[in-house]
Amino acid sequence: MPIRSAVVLAAGEGARLRPLTKHRPKPMLPAATKPILEHVFDALVDAGITEITVVVGYGRTHVQSHFGSTYRDAALEYVVQDKQLGSGHALLAAEPDVSEPRLVLNGDQLVAQRIVEDVLAAYDDGDDAIATLGLIRHEDVDEYGGVICDGDGRVTEIVEHPGDDRTYQLNAGVYAFEPELFEYLRGPDPQLNEYSLVDGIANAITAGETVRGVTSDGVWIDATYPWDLLDVSEALLERADGVESTVSPDARIHESATIVEPVVISADCVVGPGSVVGPNAVLGDNVTVGANAVVEHSVVDADTRVGSGATLVDCVTGRNVRVGTGSTVVGGPGDVRVGNRVHENEQLGALLADRVRDGGGVTYAPGTIVGSDAVLRAGATVRGTIDHETEVQ
Repeated sequence: MPIRSAVVLAAGEGARLRPLTKHRPKPMLPAATKPILEHVFDALVDAGITEITVVVGYGRTHVQSHFGSTYRDAALEYVVQDKQLGSGHALLAAEPDVSEPRLVLNGDQLVAQRIVEDVLAAYDDGDDAIATLGLIRHEDVDEYGGVICDGDGRVTEIVEHPGDDRTYQLNAGVYAFEPELFEYLRGPDPQLNEYSLVDGIANAITAGETVRGVTSDGVWIDATYPWDLLDVSEALLERADGVESTVSPDARIHESATIVEPVVISADCVVGPGSVVGPNAVLGDNVTVGANAVVEHSVVDADTRVGSGATLVDCVTGRNVRVGTGSTVVGGPGDVRVGNRVHENEQLGALLADRVRDGGGVTYAPGTIVGSDAVLRAGATVRGTIDHETEVQ
């Protein structure tokens, strides 16, 4: 019987994307101008899925209020993971609603319709596998999950963050599974007090269950760190199966402005005289770009104002940000601190979280991260990490 229902895991925060995730969960961050989760739903619906159970937790009201009870005629139901104790724990939250085979996807990573279809086809053609995994060939699996299969496509090993030099395929986070998998999600004891879906699948393999992998040529993209949002939007804009370069008919573009495609300029945007937007620039709803400003290779979220003569290069903003007249984000590369780790030479000019206020003439050193509700006084030079609600003279 073909699978027509899916469980989407969308309960996590995305801590490495702070401070953007201080007020909303990672699945609701923009990939181009749509939330990441919306791209996931599109892939499911286009592959024939008609019922979606969404596991929500951190910032769940953002998800539920945005999508409601249906998406493109697919029924949406929500279950709550009260404590974020891992992907396996999130899937267990949906167990009461699952009595037959389901598709499972991560809600915070972009997967192409092709991967979903390949997993569904492999499940339909399969034998007694308790789970079927979508795999892609990827050079770097260290930050994710690696999978090793035998010559018959049977998964022999699945490893989170593999550190050895064996040849792995990347686990794309798309699974077809039988309800019996739930028992393996519960034990043995979880690592670091988290119940991982990968550990549950590994438990099933150890117990002698058949787990199969299918290698897909579909696109998989993850935004783990703030600068990844720039790469995600660029990839979506430049791929034929991604996001179409477009200017909303509701946007007002001055006749002397220059638009350099590919771009996405959303509804109610205003682009002032002499300004330059693009290439690889994404403006969310109701963004204003002032006269003679430049926005290039940047993701500018909704309700943001970019002042006259300002320059944004390699910049990511949250919502309702104010960049003052003549301020400059010079672009990357720069060293970026995320938690206790410094990432060197990343292509990030600056990240300005929700409601940052910039008084004009501010210069941002490459790799600067500014927390939400920070106030930067006119003429300031900022670098490193600025905490939320901080005032910089």
